[in-house]
Amino acid sequence: MFDVSHPQIHDAVRRALEEDIGTGDITTFFTVHADARATGRMVAKQDLTLAGIELLPLIFDAIAPRKCEVELLHESGARLKSGDVIAEVQGPARALLTGERTALNFVQRLSGVATAASAYAGLMQGTRCKILDTRKTTPGLRRLEKQAAAAGGATNHRQGLFDAILIKNNHITAAGSVRAALEKTRDAGVLVEIEVRTRAELDEALAHGATCLLLDNLTPAEAREWITHIRSAHGDAVTVELSGGITLDNARAYAETGADFLSSGSITHSAPAVDINFGLTTSS
Repeated sequence: MFDVSHPQIHDAVRRALEEDIGTGDITTFFTVHADARATGRMVAKQDLTLAGIELLPLIFDAIAPRKCEVELLHESGARLKSGDVIAEVQGPARALLTGERTALNFVQRLSGVATAASAYAGLMQGTRCKILDTRKTTPGLRRLEKQAAAAGGATNHRQGLFDAILIKNNHITAAGSVRAALEKTRDAGVLVEIEVRTRAELDEALAHGATCLLLDNLTPAEAREWITHIRSAHGDAVTVELSGGITLDNARAYAETGADFLSSGSITHSAPAVDINFGLTTSS
């Protein structure tokens, strides 16, 4: 379910509308009669995985409170074909024209993220591996983009710096060692994951109780070797995430190494917006 109830999401919609409308939609004001009514149809112009369509009622109600009727014909996570009608909006023509671009910006962007996530998730089928998103999100839109990634079949990693511990190479450097970093987090009460860069760091992490490992920038062959080493000593008691250089071209090879997770920042930071049209017909 794509939840649009969080205050951060309402704030994102408000800011997007303020950014676009400013002191008023002067093109629509001068060219469209105040009493004109219209129907807008949002249509997929390519195959895609939908996300963010649940924002439409928020957007159009913010522009014309209780004057627009929004019918969502699909929900986030739906796999659509080119030509599928996604939603219809009926109401004052001025409101539909003023909200068109903001609505498309959100749905095209978020559906792009969901479509990218879906492509990665499809490559995980038949393996034990799942695809994770990252914190490499558009500032201010993380909650939306992570929901979009989930709609496409990705598993959400931590929401931010506050809900899980991920000890990366710079943390290890600042703490002094792998051991020191792990010991400082023993009583944290949340998931603790640690990145290791060498076999020495891997063995140090395992020797000091690490149960969630991030292996970064390995080749598939190297990853398979390291994971075999981990499994031989600890079985499934240690989870393994692979990251760094994961692409659609090599994700399947990494998934087949025995890893539990792959993570790819490209799901959010490089997903292209999908092609969606919003066409208007007037009714009076």
